[in-house]
Formats: sequence, C-alpha cells, structure tokens
Amino acid sequence: MLVYLLRRLGQSLFVVAAMAVLVFIGVYAIGSPIDIMISPDADQAEMEAAIARLGLDKPLWEQFFIFVKNALQGDLGRSFVYSTDALSLILSKLPATLELAFLALLFAIFIGVPLGMIAGLKPNSIAGKTIMAGSIMGFSLPNFWQGMMLILLFAVIFKLLPSGGRGETVEVFGIAFSFLTLDGLSHMLLPAINLALFKTSLVIRLARAGTREASLQDYVKFARAKGLSQRRIVLVHIAKNIMIPVVTILGLELGSMIAFAVVTESVFAWPGMGKLLIDSIQLLDRPVVVAYLMLTVFMFIIINFTVDMLYCLLDPRVRLSEVRA
Repeated sequence: MLVYLLRRLGQSLFVVAAMAVLVFIGVYAIGSPIDIMISPDADQAEMEAAIARLGLDKPLWEQFFIFVKNALQGDLGRSFVYSTDALSLILSKLPATLELAFLALLFAIFIGVPLGMIAGLKPNSIAGKTIMAGSIMGFSLPNFWQGMMLILLFAVIFKLLPSGGRGETVEVFGIAFSFLTLDGLSHMLLPAINLALFKTSLVIRLARAGTREASLQDYVKFARAKGLSQRRIVLVHIAKNIMIPVVTILGLELGSMIAFAVVTESVFAWPGMGKLLIDSIQLLDRPVVVAYLMLTVFMFIIINFTVDMLYCLLDPRVRLSEVRA
C-alpha cells in the first residue's frame, strides 16, 4: 500500500511540475499586457517603468524561476489589473462556481439516473427510445447554444426566470451564497441546468448500460425467483450496483464542471471563476490566468489521486498489480 501511495504521489508531483512549465510558457509567451494597460500617449520612459514594475523586463526563464519560488510559498503572483493577489482573487470567485457546479451535479444525478434506469429496464419502449434520443441531443448541441435557448425560452418569452447575474446572496462565515435565497436560487436555475445538460446525458448512458448489465446478473434472477417485487429489485439490487460507476465518473466530472464552467458563466454573466478567466484573458492579466490554470490542474490531480486511493482500498487487485508492475 505504501509503495502504491508513493508511486501515485510521485506521478502527481511530476504532472504538477510539467504543467507548471507548459502553462507558464504558454501564457507568458503570448502578447504584452503593457499594450493594454498603458495609455497610447505614454512615452518610452513610462512604458519601461511599467514593464519593470510588473517584472516583465527579466528573461522568461528568470520570470519562471521567480514564479516557482513564490508558488512554493503559496504566492502565484499579483494581478496586473486588480493589483491584488491572483490566488486570493480566484478563491473569492470560487464559491459562486462551486455552488453552480454542485447544483448542476445534483440535477445530473436526480434526473439522469432515473431516466437511465427507465431506458435500461425498457430499452425498446417509446419512453426508452425517447430518453436515449434526448441524451444524444444533450451530447451534440453546443453548450453556448443551449444557454441562449434557455434564456430565450424562460427569460424572454415566458419571463419565468432571470437571464443572468447572481441575484440576492447571503453571507455565511464571510462567504456569499446564492442558493440560500429565493432570488439567488432563481438566478442559479438556468445556468445550472445549462451546465448539467451534458453531464445528465452522460449519466443517462451510464445508468442505462449498468441497468441492462445488472438485470442479467444471477443475484437479480435469484431475487425474482424469491418473489420480490419489481420495485424492490430495482431500488435495492439494481440501483445500488449501478451507482458505483456513476459516482466514480461524476466525481471526476465534478472537477470538469468546476474548471470548465467558462461558457456557462459567460453566457449567463455568472460572477464565478470562469468569467474572471475570460476577462483576464482579454486584458492579458497573466498572473490570474496562470493561477487559474494551476489551481485547475491541482484540483484535477487531487480528485484523481483520491479516486485512485479509493480504488486501491476497495479493490486489492489494483494495489497488487501496481506493485508487481
């Protein structure tokens, strides 16, 4: 177990180091924020002073080593635009993104699992075929187009829900939350649905495949032979077993919903990390972009590492195969 843990930890550290190099070079090699931040009427002396103040007068390799040194101390740089710590700026937007992602995850689970089980139990019925056709649409339609259609239908035509913004919030321990107020919750619904559509389609397919496979297992046949009701067989014997792969996949998909909610947050003007990233890219606010990408990489690594450890604990064959390799 210790060898497996150390190997996974070493691989995670290597990924962090490799991504730090790629992210830093990729971001810092593109454009110059001075062209945006300084007035076109500024003279050469003012431009050179601004470049020196931002540390852009140093060679790229020296900037990288300064970045690594500061990052090991928890400092990912200061925003060029907001003149504040980049990591703190991103973390201030994190609660808005987290509550949106968790609500989308709940939608994906409580809508996708029942629909997937219906499609798996009755694959040739009209309901089953309709559900699978809908899941194909969820996979195929662009996320931004879905968002605009939701705004058109529910905000413009029917005027049922607001089209953007976060709405009224309530602070808990200094952190603002939208889901604690009716106005905030109404503002969350459309972006959460938009963010959940693709994941719901994924859950439907996973639940359908798991239901069809579980229905053919001996323990389900034995339960039917004992005379158990169909409801008990579905809820106890089938649902419990199909949730293992669903929960595993959704644990990883949660990371992608948090990290890649950029389109949804932009369409619905949701003030989360994704909208901050878009604004920072447009303004060439390099420290914020680098800090966002590094936080995203670190988050994915933590999630994957946690899932690996759970697999290792639940299935000793994984641990043994890794040690022998």
